[in-house]
Amino acid sequence: MESFQIPILLILLKIPSVFTFPMPPGDLYFAKQYLKNFYNLQDDSSGVLQGSQDAFRAQVKEMQEFFGLQVTGELDSSTLNVMRRPRCGVQDALQYSHGPGNLKWKHKNLTYSIVNYTYRLKQRDVNNAIKNALKVWSDVTPLTFTRIFNGDADILISFQYRAHGDRSPFDGPNGILAHAFAPGKNIGGDIHFDWEESWTMNSEGYNLFLVAAHEIGHALGMGHSQDVGALMYPTYGYIDTKDYVLPLDDVKGIQALYGPSNKPDRRRHPKTPNKCDNSLEFDAACTLRGEKFFFKDRFMWRIHPYQQRAELAIISSQWPFLTSKIDASYENKIKDHNVFFQGTQFWPVKGYDLLSRFPQSIYLFGFPHTVKKIDAAVQISKTGKSFFFVGNQYWSYDEKSNRMDEGYPKLIEDGWPGVKSPIDAALQENDLIYLFHKFMTFHFNYENKEVIRIVYAYSNTCK
Repeated sequence: MESFQIPILLILLKIPSVFTFPMPPGDLYFAKQYLKNFYNLQDDSSGVLQGSQDAFRAQVKEMQEFFGLQVTGELDSSTLNVMRRPRCGVQDALQYSHGPGNLKWKHKNLTYSIVNYTYRLKQRDVNNAIKNALKVWSDVTPLTFTRIFNGDADILISFQYRAHGDRSPFDGPNGILAHAFAPGKNIGGDIHFDWEESWTMNSEGYNLFLVAAHEIGHALGMGHSQDVGALMYPTYGYIDTKDYVLPLDDVKGIQALYGPSNKPDRRRHPKTPNKCDNSLEFDAACTLRGEKFFFKDRFMWRIHPYQQRAELAIISSQWPFLTSKIDASYENKIKDHNVFFQGTQFWPVKGYDLLSRFPQSIYLFGFPHTVKKIDAAVQISKTGKSFFFVGNQYWSYDEKSNRMDEGYPKLIEDGWPGVKSPIDAALQENDLIYLFHKFMTFHFNYENKEVIRIVYAYSNTCK
């Protein structure tokens, strides 16, 4: 009898628009299938609509807890949005353990073979993507990877089409991206990529290096992480791959299996920021249609108006064109869009859609060329003015005339007395302007030109 291991699948699902009640039957069916696939939801032929509500709610709660959502058991829009994100198909509750006797290779000198190639990329690009993805793991462990061209390799890497003999068929473009098998004999350790996907070496389509590095982690015995910044987090999202360094959470996981590298490692492995760290500083902040966003490195916390819990996500999961940290952002309520700044460029965005094909120059606002980046920005709705903060100065921009106001820049200490500069981030909430300087938040009454209170920056996210 032919035996099969359960593969680890990387599934890409379409991201929906905002969910509204009453729930469409298709959404409920999708959620039921999701929970059956990833949280072992059991139901009879009548399904969750008749008689299985308690089990359904329990599985929704388990899923919400895993992803750091507000645990309600309700299938709200936030929960559905997470369900529809690109993700890996292994059950989230069935993570591999780290320690003796777990699924891992018994030898440290592993071999791999590339069976075939995608027509989307040159062969040398595929070779380099795989080689670099393997190096991510060998850099922090005693493992070595040697490519062989004949004989049986520990890890066979191939591009496969639809049903391909492992009882885990691919489903065409924008569905299952790839799957891998845990360490073991025969098919163990093998990695399959979907032939029909748009494989790339950049941020367009699906970056082969990132998907390969994730799947190699599974092929080495790694399970999924609840750390949204980890490579082994169960969703796909593009990040800048230049000089890529494995996140700290992944380093700890793989070293628990195989131990540290014999070579000294002086690199700084990125750590996901803690929303309750009293030394937390923000790079930018903004509102968006009633929600609040706080940005740090490549991460963002999102706070819904009716949910106090701050949800952590990768910025590029919402705005794929923002692949690294942003300098400033603000909601332009007059023109109904948001603006994101990086260096001398900005992106106008309506909701989650880019309004221009390419980033635009900040000098279109009227800044002198001595300004190389914007520290913070905020719009005061009542006045129709947007303020930009750079160093110890600020500018006032009239959104109706699309021009900088005369007499600027001015000193922050004159226009915003009591607020320390430089200002790292800013947003308006109700009648107050929140101005962030390092780990402090200044609540500023603009009409009275006074600071009402000063609180820790982390108090905005630690709820």
